[in-house]
Amino acid sequence: QMLSKTLGATIARRLVTSEIAACGSQRREISHAPNAGSSPLAFDVVVVGGGIVGCATARQLSIAKPHLKIAIVEKEEKLAAHQSGHNSGVIHAGIYYTPGSLKAKLCVEGLDLAYSYFDQRKIPYKKTGKLIVAVEQEELPRLDNLFERAKQNGCRDIEMIDGEKIKEIEPHCRGLRALWSPHTGIVDWGVVTKAYAEDFEKAGGKVLIGYPLESFSFDAATNDFPVTIRSKPNLAPLRCKYVITCAGLHADRVAGLSGCSPEPKIVPFRGEYLLLKPEKRHLVKTNIYPVPDPRFPFLGVHFTPRMNGDIWLGPNAVLAYKREGYGYLQWSPKDLYDALSYKGMHKLVGKYFSFGMQEFYRGIFIGEQVKQLQRFIPELQLSDVTRGPSGVRAQAMDSTGALVDDFVFDGGEGKLGSRLLHVRNAPSPGATSSLAIAKMITDEATKKFQL
Repeated sequence: QMLSKTLGATIARRLVTSEIAACGSQRREISHAPNAGSSPLAFDVVVVGGGIVGCATARQLSIAKPHLKIAIVEKEEKLAAHQSGHNSGVIHAGIYYTPGSLKAKLCVEGLDLAYSYFDQRKIPYKKTGKLIVAVEQEELPRLDNLFERAKQNGCRDIEMIDGEKIKEIEPHCRGLRALWSPHTGIVDWGVVTKAYAEDFEKAGGKVLIGYPLESFSFDAATNDFPVTIRSKPNLAPLRCKYVITCAGLHADRVAGLSGCSPEPKIVPFRGEYLLLKPEKRHLVKTNIYPVPDPRFPFLGVHFTPRMNGDIWLGPNAVLAYKREGYGYLQWSPKDLYDALSYKGMHKLVGKYFSFGMQEFYRGIFIGEQVKQLQRFIPELQLSDVTRGPSGVRAQAMDSTGALVDDFVFDGGEGKLGSRLLHVRNAPSPGATSSLAIAKMITDEATKKFQL
């Protein structure tokens, strides 16, 4: 027993030492751009955005084109600082999305790629599964339609189950019928983003943090690296041949810097979660989701287990006062004016004013959210929950007020625009689809830029 304890302690120390060394190595690889006055760094391709799509794209491009010199630039002091690190952590199966859409295709493909990658890189995940539960008779036809959609999308092993089977899977949940998705899971997408970046660095890529993008310019006299990327005055510019932007909450603004269309517009919506108290975590084992109601623009509240054992409940959906504003007191006059002055937003508010006010009300009076959740788990009480974390969704919108539901990729025209490829909209299931998106972007960049 003494020998066992000694060996265990020795192994633990070595693991900790190894982990610290690995972290130290990562810190040495991820660096800041040189200060003004230094010679500009030059790259074949620069990927703008250190979220999950940007890191996946840079990684895939380095695998497909190992001869290229590639960099990721990120405005924050760390990777996955926003959507990639502020999400529910669900690995989606591709059930909800319109058959034939990029969302459907890339999610189903991305699911298998993601699980394979997690196993290869030994990233912790759980296949918790998901129940999409109909609790009212009027929801049953919509559930049947969803089942047909899942089959058209090629989602694996989706079952229609009755109320008794629901209780076998989730004893505290009630429902008339449900779709059961055994391959839905959970993971920490922030950890996955950093793993993508580590792979990219090992392949020779460069990650530059603390580099907010200010402008693009084209200089025909600099034939080898004609595109110049500028940041703050105290930072040196970067030169490159081509640019791929994956800017998330700022996708429209970054695209606009290259002369691309200002639409689709990014309007930020904050999702506020409740947290199930630890002593009540036994109430939820799997993901429990509602049947989508086509009358409303967002999905509705659901139950989401987390890798650390937490259970998130929600979210609601309200306009964020700042593109990266996670609380009521975080706001930006520029961002708020940008959203409220947009004609598409006016039309959305006119169409969904009542829905929006209900969401806002439920965000303030959390008992109203609990009432929604009790439809699925009746024994849940207000005293069982506390306020939890928030995330901000980069919701793309067009001038008619329609929410852009699918992924959007485009480029510009002219000498500058032709050298840029923009990821304009990559909403949920963007994380699940990230490896599939990266393959598609790499193929598109290879053709567009003749790499």
